[in-house]
Amino acid sequence: MLASIILNTGLFIIGVGFNVDLYSVPNFPELDLDRWWGDGIKPDYIDETIKPFTIDFNDTMIDDLRSRLRNRRPFTAPMEGIQSEYGLNTDYFNNILHYWSDSYNFKERADRLNRFPHYKTRIQGLDIHFIRATPEVKGLKILPILLIHGWPSSSKEFDRAIPMLIEPRTGYDFVFDVVAVNDLPGFGFSEGTNKPGLTPVQIGIVLRNLMKRLGFSQFYIQAGDWGSQVATHMVTMFQNEILGFHTNMPMSRMPISVAKYLVVSLFPSYFVEEKNVERVSFKQVITQLIREFGYYHLQATKPDTIGAALTDTPSGIAAYILERVGAGSNADQLNTPHGGMENINIDDLLDTATIMWANERITTSMRIYAEAYAWPEVTTLHSIPTKVPTAAIKFKYEIVYQPDWILRDKFPNLVRSTELDFGGHFAGMQTPAALVDDVFASVTEFIKFQSKNVANE
Repeated sequence: MLASIILNTGLFIIGVGFNVDLYSVPNFPELDLDRWWGDGIKPDYIDETIKPFTIDFNDTMIDDLRSRLRNRRPFTAPMEGIQSEYGLNTDYFNNILHYWSDSYNFKERADRLNRFPHYKTRIQGLDIHFIRATPEVKGLKILPILLIHGWPSSSKEFDRAIPMLIEPRTGYDFVFDVVAVNDLPGFGFSEGTNKPGLTPVQIGIVLRNLMKRLGFSQFYIQAGDWGSQVATHMVTMFQNEILGFHTNMPMSRMPISVAKYLVVSLFPSYFVEEKNVERVSFKQVITQLIREFGYYHLQATKPDTIGAALTDTPSGIAAYILERVGAGSNADQLNTPHGGMENINIDDLLDTATIMWANERITTSMRIYAEAYAWPEVTTLHSIPTKVPTAAIKFKYEIVYQPDWILRDKFPNLVRSTELDFGGHFAGMQTPAALVDDVFASVTEFIKFQSKNVANE
């Protein structure tokens, strides 16, 4: 009762103070589902073929990368008694760079990535890279699923999860056709655009059009980080096409949800279990924003500046993105030299850095932060709920935590929610087995939900 009074009073004060209707749902925005993102104007003829693609870390790139690493300027040593509290521990990082230049096997890692069939196809003017991993099974249903990564990642993030998704498992009568473990536009091996406006909303349209080209009018989605934001827009725009949405970064950004989250952060013990009080407390949220989100503000305002600073230096790119991956995997390990990086295999870390460097994607990948805040269509779609059945898995060190009753503002059909006392932001690389286990269990719930709805119609 007291919690309800606190919540309703807080929501009333916020609504009056900011002169907003926290419960209003805006009209659906007009969107061009065939907008041209390629150079110049849209040509009369567009090659829409799907072409096989092979990842190649060629000798010229490798030799240049190794030369730049070996001839880098020395780093400033860490301060006395400081591990990773000030950011990257340069003594530890030097060991990673020595491994990258002298021991990391570029050719073997490319071969590992190529164990899945890779393809490219031109969607709305951009060459989009994806993986198609189709299971060879009999007597089981084969369900299409789209996996969407975030920053600073690529399709590489899922290479440990894919084999588990296409293998039969006891207790399930289906496996997955991993249709498109894609690289977002401007990430990995996918082409970026020179036109402003490629928001997460527009990226969602590109990916939906990719799935349609592959012959899928309905499919499931699994996503985290920016991929989760892209997917959230997809399940809002294409509510009859997405059969279910599984996310390891569940978040509602509806106005009412933001207001609720503020009230919860001020009085957390009234609204969440004791184990989650610290995760949502105002003090902890502000501390985390100040300590860990400086990169976010920079990329959301001036991505091209930091991009220019990093473009010519592989050690700079690696320092910048690997520190972020480490902190995202375990934010409680700043008192260690690795700062969380040892939660993820070193070759997986360096695959990510190599893909970013080889494709010159540091600037184009960071622009998603700026685009997400520059266009009103993003805010509008965040404010519209979706009927698509949704499942959330909440790893211990995920960067955002919302209780289910807030998530249901955006996802009223939240059919499954799992909280774990381990894991972090990059689940596909860090905890792939737990992620895939939850995907199978969640899709079972999606199927039950759809069957129940059909029976009630």
